[in-house]
Amino acid sequence: MLKKLVLAAMLAHATAQAAAPVSSTATATARHARQAYGEKVIGSLATMVSFNTVADPKVPFEKNPQHIGFKRFVKEEAARLGLDYADHGYILIVGLGQGKERIGVITHGDVQPVDPAKWKQSPFKLDRSSEPGLLLGRGAEDDKGPIATAMYAMKAIKDRKVPLKKRIELYIYMAEESDWAPLEAFLKTHTPPQTNITIDAEYPAVTAEKGWGSVRVTLPNTASAPGSTPLVASFTGGFFDSQIPEDARADIDNADAALEAAIRARAAQQVGMSYRFAWDGKRLSVSAKGLAAHSSKPQEGVNAIAMLADALAVQRWRGSQAGLMVDFVNDMIGTGLHGEKFGKIAYSDSFMGPMTVAPTTLKASEEGLVLGINLRRPRGKTTAELTTEINAAFEAWKEQNQARATLAAQIGEPWVQDNAPQLPTLMKVFSHYTGIQDPQPIAIGGGTNSRLFPRAVSFGPTMPGKVYTGHSEHEYITEKQLLLNLEMYTAVLVELAK
Repeated sequence: MLKKLVLAAMLAHATAQAAAPVSSTATATARHARQAYGEKVIGSLATMVSFNTVADPKVPFEKNPQHIGFKRFVKEEAARLGLDYADHGYILIVGLGQGKERIGVITHGDVQPVDPAKWKQSPFKLDRSSEPGLLLGRGAEDDKGPIATAMYAMKAIKDRKVPLKKRIELYIYMAEESDWAPLEAFLKTHTPPQTNITIDAEYPAVTAEKGWGSVRVTLPNTASAPGSTPLVASFTGGFFDSQIPEDARADIDNADAALEAAIRARAAQQVGMSYRFAWDGKRLSVSAKGLAAHSSKPQEGVNAIAMLADALAVQRWRGSQAGLMVDFVNDMIGTGLHGEKFGKIAYSDSFMGPMTVAPTTLKASEEGLVLGINLRRPRGKTTAELTTEINAAFEAWKEQNQARATLAAQIGEPWVQDNAPQLPTLMKVFSHYTGIQDPQPIAIGGGTNSRLFPRAVSFGPTMPGKVYTGHSEHEYITEKQLLLNLEMYTAVLVELAK
């Protein structure tokens, strides 16, 4: 009976919070943030973008001059804004106020790899001129823009002398895109804030994330069968695991004009792809260009690896290692997004949505030709069940094709947050500033550090229905959205901490 009464009281409190308007203190402070610091936020973001904080396997993190420079700037910026600062190696904490209770704002300062040739200006220079209204640069949306807005939101709160009952702490992790182990180790001895907001995803609020999965299929190095029939000599593509590949290429020996015509005809049926064909003697090279996107949202990209394999599906290609990989992609993945062809692994959850399966990298290695497949799995199947289904489908394909091949799978767990007392406040602020009535929490395919912090949910920076540009070769945040985020983050922190 007592448990029911407590639950009823909590629900009543949440309902009252949601019904109450955003306080005048919050709206006035948010308005001050935008009016006083709009350009300064952009300037701060520009400096952050200038540091190439991609993880470099050849340079240890603690000796990487780009990471050192970024951390130095954050320290200096915190001092300029009157905020306290602590450096814990991979983790920086920028704070405001005192109190045993704390509100955490979770971000990251590292970024994904980038191909500078695909950018109008350097990806490590905030570009305001190429496309007016857009702030282009690696990290603009993921996640340096959110860092800049959070710091200036804290500055505005300090300016207005808002009485805080809770301390605000901004956590900036420097290896979110490459290695979570240092953060996991840090949190074993560090007590995080009691309530947390991650600003590394979407609005109105994210309360569930799919599990990240990686499947590696390796075809060992073998000599191609000699002869005069067409043979796929090489098949490569992709850039990194969590990006839908924009580029792929295949070289075909012993090709002829009829084969090129057949490939062109099949490719012409595809949407969103462009191809280049080149000849060198009897070798035909086919270069495919799609559209890069975050691999958690394969529907927002056009997968060059999958589409090129489909364009080559004018015949079977078993006579070579690369040809067998073309067949594997067509047989097991195809151009679908949900793993419908990969045995029984396709499934869906009513809230978290469907499984997504995307080939993201295809590269030669010492072990052979390696295809990287990125999975994003909802709840609904156990890891053991899904692993068994993956292996069964792969073994069946191997037997049918008499192929020498190996598979290695790493399957992460989906995450759901069902204890988020700050959710009504987030929804209230979001509705106030956007005019969207009765917003509801959502699930995403991406994975954020929310799952490592207590009572955490994600809040922005991307609006519902908008393309998330992080991990793409056209990453940006609009000036309008950056300033709207500044207002919303300021108002939320006031409402949660005052």
